[in-house]
Amino acid sequence: MIAGLLPYLAWLKALHVMALIAWMAGLFYLPRLFVYHCQAAPGSGESERFKVMERKLLRQIMNPAMICTFLFGILLALTPGTVDWHAGWWYLKIAAVLGLAGFHGACAAWRRAFAEDRNVRSERFYRAANEIPTLLMMVVVIMVIVRPF
Repeated sequence: MIAGLLPYLAWLKALHVMALIAWMAGLFYLPRLFVYHCQAAPGSGESERFKVMERKLLRQIMNPAMICTFLFGILLALTPGTVDWHAGWWYLKIAAVLGLAGFHGACAAWRRAFAEDRNVRSERFYRAANEIPTLLMMVVVIMVIVRPF
């Protein structure tokens, strides 16, 4: 625990929530772009535009937002009194956050496949995948707010 963080607790929470909102927006939007990208012919102007949008979303918004979410989250966890390390909700929350990070990695791989014109997944796949971050976000919010166990 780092007691020196305590005076900055409100700022850490605010920065963590802002970073998380930006990250989640990207996690919701990128798979939706993939749905539309599936409808564009490889090599077409429309496909090339999607490639630019997807790359910028991932690199300029999602990656920095994920890094900041983790950074401020770790600082919050190191602030005395913010986490009951014996409570089960904390570990389920961490598992859901790691799931979000894994989904982020999958999105990066899917984006690379589109960038190289080698996507093999369907529109339907990306529509279904688009629900994953919503479910994981629900787990995170319930664990942090309700703390059921």
